[in-house]
Amino acid sequence: MVQLVGILNVTPDSFSDGGNFIDPETAIQQADQLFNDGATLVDIGAESTRPNAEVLSDEKEWSRLEPILKVLIPKYPGKLSLDTYHPSTVKKAWAIGPIIINDVTGFNNPEMVNAVAKLRANVIVSHLPPDMTIQQAHELTPVTSVDQVKDELLEKAKELEAAGLSRKQIILDPGIGFGKTPEVNRQLLSFARLVPQYAVMIGYSRKRFLGENRMDVAVNLEAGTIATKSGAVYLRVHDVRGHAKFI
Repeated sequence: MVQLVGILNVTPDSFSDGGNFIDPETAIQQADQLFNDGATLVDIGAESTRPNAEVLSDEKEWSRLEPILKVLIPKYPGKLSLDTYHPSTVKKAWAIGPIIINDVTGFNNPEMVNAVAKLRANVIVSHLPPDMTIQQAHELTPVTSVDQVKDELLEKAKELEAAGLSRKQIILDPGIGFGKTPEVNRQLLSFARLVPQYAVMIGYSRKRFLGENRMDVAVNLEAGTIATKSGAVYLRVHDVRGHAKFI
């Protein structure tokens, strides 16, 4: 059965809920709520990935994450993922306890590959065109082909396997909303059909390609239906409760 990944943004500027959970105590309470609502995993990120968002140093990112992860990693072992592209953040988090590493820049930094390989961490590999930052991808919209996403993700998965991770440790995410046209974003809802050998996570929640009603639960559930029927194992969503009722 499809599993829900609840989104916990500990940021002041995320497009949907920026500032709501920047306080550590509030963030911890929200994680509890997401699990109570039906999340299998909770994905925690300290840097917004919206267009024109502030780019954080690894030190500033860790200052937001540390007080939250110190509580949540021991409380929910094996049930958290960390949205980061900083190797130093990976190492500091892992010193608290094992955590899934979700790199929205696609492990394009070799130091990130080395870090997760050394720790034998489970990973989520989100697609981003090579040699691009998140903000550059937003500005340029360079991806116009689903096949490009598939080929580049599979190449990265092979690299991670060559570094020592097993296929079962790798979840692929086609990176909906990051440098893709609206049409490609819609097609990527069905991405799991293209890579049946890997578990796939689809993150469509409240994104612009869904249209002007993108905040409505019904619109998001339509996208979730497509992803689920196509074989996605994980849906990364803001509204866990609404999706749990759907499932």
